[in-house]
Amino acid sequence: MIEKFMRAAIAEAKCAEKYDEVPVGAVIVKDGVIIAAAGNMKERENCAIYHAEIVAIKQACSVVDNWYLDGCEMYVTLEPCPMCAGAIINSRIDKVYFGAFDYKTGCVGSVCNLLADKSFNHQPEVVSGVLEEECSALLTNYFKGKRAAKKLDKKYNIQDE
Repeated sequence: MIEKFMRAAIAEAKCAEKYDEVPVGAVIVKDGVIIAAAGNMKERENCAIYHAEIVAIKQACSVVDNWYLDGCEMYVTLEPCPMCAGAIINSRIDKVYFGAFDYKTGCVGSVCNLLADKSFNHQPEVVSGVLEEECSALLTNYFKGKRAAKKLDKKYNIQDE
């Protein structure tokens, strides 16, 4: 089941990439059923807070008609950042599964671990590295493509208008 739900998050990441978003996807599961699914939407919404996790949490809250997401699990392709880790704590998600580690901004073990911090009133269980290679490859390939396009633009003196 874990791989099945992470594959759904990967599908959301791939969908986000089609919109030139950083390919990160998240799904929220309750009682073995996906109740929310989202990819990054920062570029489309022109808003810094539209990470996949935040959008999925917002959807899930609407589905359960409550801001408490007790009994829910989140599957996300990339280790949550500080903002998303805070939203996970505040929404009381029970368990978080993530794929790729984020050694620059990850706050579920890489840079720090907000979800294990006993100072907060909630500490969800965390499982890291789920389909890690596949999740990492999504990001690596996306940024490799961005760098190659930038290099070509520079070579041919193509500028954004």
